[in-house]
Amino acid sequence: MKGKRFTEEQIIRILHEAGAGLLVADLCRKHNCLEQSYYRWKSKFGGMDVSEAKRLRELEQENSELKKIVAEQTLDIRMLKDVNSRKW
Repeated sequence: MKGKRFTEEQIIRILHEAGAGLLVADLCRKHNCLEQSYYRWKSKFGGMDVSEAKRLRELEQENSELKKIVAEQTLDIRMLKDVNSRKW
């Protein structure tokens, strides 16, 4: 699978260019991306600044770390319940 080609900062700059009045097809041709990608970026990053996109990335990373912690704790709790329910 191919990795990301554009950073959040680059995507926001592309979206701002489109807001300046360039046609989407011309903009996509200029930056060598698909129109589908442009509309997906617009739904995710539309109206954001670069600092907001960085904050969004930080929050997503923090959220994924917290989900991992919760999953580990859930496994520990299940294991302890299983051990506790056995008759010795």
